[in-house]
Formats: sequence, C-alpha cells, structure tokens
Amino acid sequence: MVCPEFSHPQSSSPMAKPRNRSFWCLPDAFLVFGVAFLALLLVASFWSFFTPTPNFEPTVTDPPSKLSMNPVDCSESGFGVNLKSDPKDPTFYDDPEMGYSLEKPVKDWDQKRAEWLKHHPSFAAGARERIVLVTGSQPKPCKNPIGDHLLLRFFKNKVDYCRIHGYDIFYNNLLLHPKMGSYWAKLPVVKAAMLAHPEAEWIWWVDSDALFTDMEFKLPLERYKNHNLVVHGWPKLIYEKKSWTSLNAGVFLIRNCQWSMDLINTWSSMGPMSKDYEKWGQIQRLTFKDKLFPESDDQSALVYLLYTEKEKYYDHIYLEGEFYFEGYWVEIVGGYENTTERYLEIERGAPKLRRRHAEKVSEQYAAFREEFLKEAGNGKGSWRRPLITHFTGCQPCSGDHNLMYAGESCWNGMVKALNFADNQVLRKYGFVHSDLHDSSTVTEIPFDYPADEGPW
Repeated sequence: MVCPEFSHPQSSSPMAKPRNRSFWCLPDAFLVFGVAFLALLLVASFWSFFTPTPNFEPTVTDPPSKLSMNPVDCSESGFGVNLKSDPKDPTFYDDPEMGYSLEKPVKDWDQKRAEWLKHHPSFAAGARERIVLVTGSQPKPCKNPIGDHLLLRFFKNKVDYCRIHGYDIFYNNLLLHPKMGSYWAKLPVVKAAMLAHPEAEWIWWVDSDALFTDMEFKLPLERYKNHNLVVHGWPKLIYEKKSWTSLNAGVFLIRNCQWSMDLINTWSSMGPMSKDYEKWGQIQRLTFKDKLFPESDDQSALVYLLYTEKEKYYDHIYLEGEFYFEGYWVEIVGGYENTTERYLEIERGAPKLRRRHAEKVSEQYAAFREEFLKEAGNGKGSWRRPLITHFTGCQPCSGDHNLMYAGESCWNGMVKALNFADNQVLRKYGFVHSDLHDSSTVTEIPFDYPADEGPW
C-alpha cells in the first residue's frame, strides 16, 4: 500500500517583521483581534499535523504498475501457468472425430499433446513432472451406514496430499461407460483424464479405499523416466508363481502418452464391454491357479498381459517394490504407534524438524528427514511411514469385506489410518489427534515441545 503523504503547513510567525507601517495605524481592538486570529491559526496548524484527519472513504489502491517495477500478471495462477489463455489455433479438441469414450481409440496422441503444449507455452514448463490424481466412487449412497462418511474422509486425505504437493485432483462418481462397472470403472475415467489434462505428464489413479499415510513423501519420478506405467508388484510372482496378486492395480501411475492409450484399449478389451468377457474370465482362471472367482478383472488382465507378452510390456512397466507404493493394510496399521514414536524420537534430536513451518514448504522438511531414515527400511517390517495404506478386502461403501477378518477390524483400521495421516496435516495447523482411535478430539501442540515428551 502506498503511504499517504502529509503536507506540513508553514504558518507565519507572529514575530515576523511587518511589510509596511500602515498596519500599526489600525485601532487597538482590531489589532488585538488580528493577533488572536493568528494565534488560533497557529494552534490549528499544529493540531492538524499531530492528529491527521481520519479518512472514512474506501481506500483505493494504485494499479499494480505504480506499486511495483515487476507487476504480477493476474491471469497467471500461483504455479506460473496462464489459466485465461486458450489461443484460437486449432488443436485436437477441435477435431470432430476425437472422442473420450473407450470405443473411440486415440491416435497420434503424443503429437496432438505436443501441439497443444506449443500453443499453451505457460504449461510447457514443468510438464514432465505434472501429475493429476484421479479417484472416484459409486454414483449412489452407500449401504454401509458409515460408508459415506468414510469415503468423504478418504477423499479429504487425497485432497490434503495433493494440496501439499501442488497436484490437481479429479473425483468421479459416475460410470463413464455403462458396462464398465466395479474395478473396471477406472479405465474410462483415466482415459478421459488424459484427454482433459494434456498439460499433465502423469495420471495417478488411487482407489477410493486407499489413503496416503506419508503426507510428505513425493514420488521419485526420475526413477520412472524410461517407463510408462508404475504399479506395486513383483516379477517373481508374475513369471514364476503366476499369481493374480503379483501386482495391485488399485493404485497406478500412468504416463500421458500414446503407449498408454494403446494399453488402455487392450486392457479394457478384457472387460465387460467386450463380447469375449466371459472367455477372458476362463482364460485368467486357467492361467492363474490362485484366482478363485470366474469373472475377468482388471488386475488379472494386467498380469496376463505382462505374463503372455513380456517383450512388449515388461520394459515399459515399472514394478515398484522398494517402498509401499501401496501397502496391504493388515500388515501396516498395527505399526502406526511405533512409527509415530520413532519419528518423534528423530525430532527430539533435530530441532529443525520440530520447527513450525508453513504447509507449502512441507517437501523441504521431508528432504531434511530423509537423512534420519536411512535405517528405517522399506516395506514390510519397516518403521518408515508407508506412502499409501490400501484397504483391499474391505469395502467401506457396501460394508462387504473379506471373510478372513471381521468387518469391525476394517472400519477401526480405517479410522486409525485416517487419523495417523491427518495428524501429519493437522500439525501444520497446530493440533493433533492424541488418540489414533478417536477422530473427534484434538490436542494443541506446544511450541517446540520438550525433548522428553511428544505432542501426542
């Protein structure tokens, strides 16, 4: 804001010399009156200097060009991209033959996407690391009485993670293809997201029953620079054990490119939209002896492609097994308390990690923390926070669950995981859940909490 300038009135002193003699010829009464008047003016001038007149009019600030030598373009977002510019140059969006549905394969997508970026140069910078997270749920209300509440918290968790890392997020609760329901519903959404977001290099699908439990961790994209699909999986289980659970298709990172478009076409051809859907179910059961249900599913279909066409797909798919790209909840939730204590132990000896900071700089503190996590390990048995805890076998909306465990263990585990993740967010706002099983209460964190006690 531009500071107002005060003018300082320069009153004549009553001791100033007269300019002519006629002044002294005035009657005494008039002279006394003149002196008094001058004295009043002098007092008023000093009063106005020390007590400026309040301004009750609305403040109008100067235009940016007067406030700064480098004005900010208001058409740009906080990430330096121009959200108000869409040139008239024709792009793939103007092609009447281009369609979003699975029945309309996309050709020459790499060239079309590159052309769009050329016409939108503000999006080109940083495009190689830009991610759009996609998730979703069913169109109708949940049967499970607490299902909608759980799904809301699962979605909030994803929104929190995306906000911290600057990712866009799209939540879909509709079937974009009438035949592609259940676990197959993700493929039409992912394809549509690729077309809707040519500025993004990656589309990150995360199931509705999966949540982030390391809110600071950022994907090592450099590791995947020569791959187009990243899933949690193990080659030995694919090629030696031939198991349909050798990877998990509930969470995957897919590059926004023609290879991925072609994969989605092939992958979805084993789903309910195909006239050979039943046949594919039979083929999968014959191939994977541990698959017990007859329907063709998206996970078995992807494993089948990797197993039967290794030369075509293996070099393009990164099977991430070095950390919990997604982790089975049963082997994770029991360790949250130990993980919390180990992280607090690190912070007791590292004041820079205890320091309060803005949420926007969380990634810097994640980098600080890495030097203390070298001995934590990764995956099962590790005390490092798992990136994603996946409640496979638990269906929060329908209330169904794997008969291997009780339903209450699913819902209680979800609440515990959600609070564990929420604590990492709430800390930036000065609070935490003292009890991971209690979502309704929080405790304020003391400033630079003592070394012998943690905030929760």
